[in-house]
Amino acid sequence: MGSWDVEPFGNDDAADFAFELDDASPEARIEAIGRALDRVVDATDDDPHLSQAPRAVAAAALVAAQCPGGAQVTSAYGPSTPMPPFPAYLRDLAIDALDRILATPTWLAEYWDEASQGPAWRRTVADLRRVLDPPQEEALFGSDVADR
Repeated sequence: MGSWDVEPFGNDDAADFAFELDDASPEARIEAIGRALDRVVDATDDDPHLSQAPRAVAAAALVAAQCPGGAQVTSAYGPSTPMPPFPAYLRDLAIDALDRILATPTWLAEYWDEASQGPAWRRTVADLRRVLDPPQEEALFGSDVADR
C-alpha cells in the first residue's frame, strides 16, 4: 500500500475506493460502504479480505462524517460526489470494523506501527471511533432531581 498521509484517504487503496464511490449510484455507494466494512469484520487473520482494511477505515470515515461531531472528508483523494444518508446499521458496522483492525495484529496496524507516523494514524482511527461511538455520560440522578 502506498501511503502519503495518516488520514483515511491518504493511501492508494482508499483513493481507489473513493473513485469507485464517485462512479456509483447512491444505492451502490451504500452497498460498497457496507461491503468494505463487513469484509473486514468477518475476516479471519489469514483471510485476504483483511487487505480491505484501508477501504474499511475510509468507509468508517464517511460514516463518521454523518454523525454528530463528525468531520467532513475534505481530502483531495476522497470522494468528490456527496454521499447519500447512510442507514443506522452502518455506524455499528464501522465501529466493529475499526475494532477488528486495531484489536488483532492486522497488517494495516502493523504497517503503521512500524512507521514514524504510526501514533498519528492510531489517533486518527481512535478519533473516528470516538465519533461513531461517543462516550456516554453517566446520569446519577434524573433531571428533575438535579433541578431541586
